[in-house]
Amino acid sequence: MPAAAAQLRPAFDGVRLAAEVAELRASTWKRQQSYDVDALPPTTEDWRCLALRSPGGDGTRTDPGGPGTEEFADTEWLDRAPLIREILRSVPAPLRAVRLMALGPGARSIDHFDTKYGPAWGVARLHVPVTTNPDAVLVLGGVTYRWQPGSFWFGDFSREHRVENNGETTRIHLVIDCLVVPGLATLFPAGWQSYFTDGEVLYGRPTVPVQRLDDHLYRFPVPKAFADWEQDDVFAPGTPTETAVVIRTPGGLELQTSEGARFALVHLGDGEFRFAGWSEERTVRLPAGATEATLRTRRGRTIDEYRVPAERADR
Repeated sequence: MPAAAAQLRPAFDGVRLAAEVAELRASTWKRQQSYDVDALPPTTEDWRCLALRSPGGDGTRTDPGGPGTEEFADTEWLDRAPLIREILRSVPAPLRAVRLMALGPGARSIDHFDTKYGPAWGVARLHVPVTTNPDAVLVLGGVTYRWQPGSFWFGDFSREHRVENNGETTRIHLVIDCLVVPGLATLFPAGWQSYFTDGEVLYGRPTVPVQRLDDHLYRFPVPKAFADWEQDDVFAPGTPTETAVVIRTPGGLELQTSEGARFALVHLGDGEFRFAGWSEERTVRLPAGATEATLRTRRGRTIDEYRVPAERADR
């Protein structure tokens, strides 16, 4: 990757954007909170969010979401933000979470990594600053940034980073997560084009309708780590396993594990499915008439594959 961050095109009207967000500030923004199976405690820092897109369109979520039973959808708050809707339409990629994130005076995060949030895993995180001050900074990959209102940025947040606001006013960013597709490269400077053609980038494929849901109902063993998207070395020898079953739901197909994980399945063609809410970093292939399931993890151009015996789940 050429750098930890890149300024994208186009730029946006920072004055209009700040005015629009000021209207939304009349509502109560929740402190940022992570979700796993259950909600974890909110941060104690003055770091507040308003969800514009979230899993299932839940306007109370403040987290970026992840693999689960629902794809991302607009929340009620996005209806009140016409300029932000224009900005989102300008992103040539499938959108995931979209949040307004406000860092109050004196607030700061710890140094941390956003696990698997980078093009190598098929996900990009974009920022449009709304309000800031000279003492509000992002430190990303050891470089200090002061992004200005209306500018448009990509950051590789899988690198170590932190945000801190040592000023006297609130810093607000529009944070856009999207899947990586070839068209996304058109937003980047010329110096990045070879990275998108030759680098370790995982591109997403278009979704494909399932012709017959019943053709893909199977039961098979999976490594327990396969149901935890943050895990690497999923197929290491001796890894504990659990049972997975694919069932029909009103919305399509869902993979359930014996330890309680649940993922709606999104068809990519040829019987291969990704998890709803996630990229092709993790897929399962269950073609009609199969006697085995093919489990795959991806990073850039590298594919790890593991085959396990499968039996029909409707017997």
